Amino acid sequence: MSSYETFAKVYDTFMSNVPYDKWMKYILKIWQKFDIEPKLILDLACGTGNMSFRLAEAGYETIGIDLSEDMLEEAMEKNTELSPDKKPVLYLNQDMREFELYGTVDCVLCLCDSINYITEESDLLHVFRLVNNYLEPGGLFVFDINTVYKFKNILADNSYGQTTETAAYTWENYYDEEESINEFYTNFFIENPDGTYDRYEEYHYERGYTAKKIKQLLEKAGLILEGVFDDNTFDAPKETSERIYFIARESGKGPDGVSHVFDNIDKSEE
Repeated sequence: MSSYETFAKVYDTFMSNVPYDKWMKYILKIWQKFDIEPKLILDLACGTGNMSFRLAEAGYETIGIDLSEDMLEEAMEKNTELSPDKKPVLYLNQDMREFELYGTVDCVLCLCDSINYITEESDLLHVFRLVNNYLEPGGLFVFDINTVYKFKNILADNSYGQTTETAAYTWENYYDEEESINEFYTNFFIENPDGTYDRYEEYHYERGYTAKKIKQLLEKAGLILEGVFDDNTFDAPKETSERIYFIARESGKGPDGVSHVFDNIDKSEE
């Protein structure tokens, strides 16, 4: 997995269109729908802390974990912007494939397609097992993924670019359908104080997982899959869904699952 070493410097600039506030509202609706009132939350692969900050500002005790020290530096800066009565986020520099906590949490979040960055099924299974281990009985695991449809039909072999007053980037995308690996090659141009620009390049890789495969790995890890939904809704995913959410529950407590949710998923991926 890439550590976003360069991208961390301009991540918030180029990700300003990401609907974090909308995601926050959706997470609150998920907790209400699945009858959970979390006190302690783990934001796995938290990046620059945009969701962690919102959780902390809303009064939730939050732990953020990310592999990139550079991203965490940006995240820790946001702690200084919290309201005086809010508890700062505890940030830990760990690989999500090997993360460790001192105790359990009520909810684990893993957003912004971070799961796709785990390109080996064995690693993903291990992450799911770790999540199950660190969740309180009945606790929820909420995460999203970019769909195979998005990799194949939207990102495909396209190129993208964006400029601001002090930075620019280009993104060349390639999806290997046979290997189910999406590769994007990025160039960043970042302005120095003297007006010159430095150029950096990074390669990123994401794997396309079907909902069936995610379901199998969750169940193998001992988690109970409660729902799979289209982006920011409680509707079943469509064949053209670009982002889908998974809701799983710690296996020590909780219902037997909701099989009717998966019927639509399975049919769309046959």
